[in-house]
Amino acid sequence: MNNALIWFRNLLPVTGMLCLLTPLYAQQAAHVKNIPFGKNNHIAYDLHKGTYTVWTGKKAVIRNAFAFYEDAGKPDTLPVLRTFASSRIKDGTRYVITSAGNGIKKQQVFYVYNGKEGFYTSLTLQGKGARSRAMSPLTGEAALYTSGVVAPFDNDAWIKYRVADQQGPAFTSSEVTALYDSTTNAGFILGSVEHNDWKTGVKVENTHVSVVAGWTDSLITRDKIQHGIVTQGDTLCSSPKIFVLPTANWRKGMEQYGSANRLAEPRYIFEWTGAKPLGWNSWGSMQTKLNLAKAKQVVDFFADSCKTFRGKDGSIYIDLDSYWDNMTKGGMTGDFSQLKAFVDYCKQRGCKPGIYWAPFVDWSKSSRTVEGSHYNYEETWTKVNGQYHDFDGARAMDPTHPATRERIAYLINRFKETGFEMIKIDFIGHAAIEADTYYDPSVHTGMQAFRKGMEFLVDQMDGKMLVYAAISPSLATGRYVHMRRIACDAFKNIGETAYTLNATSLGWWQNKVYDFTDADHVVFAGATPGENRARLTSAIVTGTVITGDDYSEYSSASSVAQQLLQNRDVLEAAQLPNGFVPADHHSGDTPSSLFVHNSGRYTYIAVLNYNKEATTFEAGWEKLGLAKGEYRCKELFSGKTSTEKGGFHFKVAGADAIILRLEKK
Repeated sequence: MNNALIWFRNLLPVTGMLCLLTPLYAQQAAHVKNIPFGKNNHIAYDLHKGTYTVWTGKKAVIRNAFAFYEDAGKPDTLPVLRTFASSRIKDGTRYVITSAGNGIKKQQVFYVYNGKEGFYTSLTLQGKGARSRAMSPLTGEAALYTSGVVAPFDNDAWIKYRVADQQGPAFTSSEVTALYDSTTNAGFILGSVEHNDWKTGVKVENTHVSVVAGWTDSLITRDKIQHGIVTQGDTLCSSPKIFVLPTANWRKGMEQYGSANRLAEPRYIFEWTGAKPLGWNSWGSMQTKLNLAKAKQVVDFFADSCKTFRGKDGSIYIDLDSYWDNMTKGGMTGDFSQLKAFVDYCKQRGCKPGIYWAPFVDWSKSSRTVEGSHYNYEETWTKVNGQYHDFDGARAMDPTHPATRERIAYLINRFKETGFEMIKIDFIGHAAIEADTYYDPSVHTGMQAFRKGMEFLVDQMDGKMLVYAAISPSLATGRYVHMRRIACDAFKNIGETAYTLNATSLGWWQNKVYDFTDADHVVFAGATPGENRARLTSAIVTGTVITGDDYSEYSSASSVAQQLLQNRDVLEAAQLPNGFVPADHHSGDTPSSLFVHNSGRYTYIAVLNYNKEATTFEAGWEKLGLAKGEYRCKELFSGKTSTEKGGFHFKVAGADAIILRLEKK
């Protein structure tokens, strides 16, 4: 725990809900400034104490909050002059509390927008030498709820989301948390919406909350050293904007948070206007066996034997994953004629060709010349505490080094010349690691290095390819790709489906950050019929369907694909915009079983049974966001129809799933 939070805990008695529900005084002293937001909410800032309380109606959801930065570590308790000012901004008002000392001007800034229930706050330092390794615009006491969402920084190493007990052991969530009542779903959201400079952690210990930019953790952010020092020029240092949103329904609040990220950090990559992508990827089953003949046979399977499995625009992506260099004698600088033959064959047969690459890692870890440059690989390897950063079997490369950039430019140009229309980029979290130094002297943090590397990568693509991210930071990647895998590798069995849907259950709102979220490989071979339905359902509720069996030879997986992927009702569900929303939640890392998509005429309900035994699932219409009445119901896999009244009551076989399509009578 940081020193500021320890100091704050010792400062205040633990008074629980009685303290947090204390009513407003009829009159407030002149030194307390009110900042209204939303319909009936306000921030009360005490200029004498340098603290503020967030009120929703007559309830204080955050109390005695303060801002700090490294080397300050506590509120300004000494007599200092604080000034309060406000100014109009587009669609809202900016409020600034300013104090000064030691030649540095400290500003706590609040942004309030018309018609919005939440607000944003940040901390800015101005003056010569303005710099910090850690900043918190909000550290204080939070209202006591039952639950808190713990989000991971990335989707690597099979890390999971979880729901923690706010009154239980302390936890830190990466970038955002939702604190909420598990019975009413009411609560509030705290999260950063800017990720160009900082990694941010939201630390919760009972009622004590601290949103700290400059947070690292060896297991979560993969960092072995402390966060780098941030300065945005010689005289400016700003924290990220923190979104504070009281909400009657934390799920709706998380979706607003997702949208807020996309607004705060607009797309760097070109806007995607095409249909939701559907396709195939070689890593699902073929893996190291990939070659030109097999790749062409997969194209033939989809062109001849699985013609219906397409996006709404008739497209399907056939993506060559790792080991595509089986087709390039001489590696990256070698003969691309077989890749060109694959690309031409794809297009000839009505498919879109895709390729794979990990632009910021070195798998060989040997001394040799970097492709497309005159440098040696040793010069590019990122160092942490004087040692190379090896993770996932790959060595991190400094994304700001000219050799890394020349290699990116060289290979992306070859991909474009060959005619690829999609690229899957992987292990890009290695570019965000906190390092001893970076080649670019203006870069001091992992997120600054990540931004430099990703912007350069996207620039080389020149708007020519659909970009899909695999292993990557959950939020910072949003500016640079169209599509992102929501979790780590998963293939076919019910346990892997449950793992994927852990991330969808608590991270579904990322479909507001990305155009599409993806559930990874949908593999049918060797699984039971129920597991196949569940795995396909996991992809549909998450967002996109990327199948992964070896279709170069006809097998049992081929017949399953022809049945499931060409079921027109199931395909319509797979083509729906965005993903589904979880309708039930559990403690710990247990995934949701119910997911809902309201699309206008129809409401879709996906029900997954992760147990080995058959289980009955029930839910009233209100829980599913539906009006009372009777509904025509069709189960999409079986085609069975029924009329449902008052809610649904369905028995699902063990390790299986159903998808219901409802239409009001």
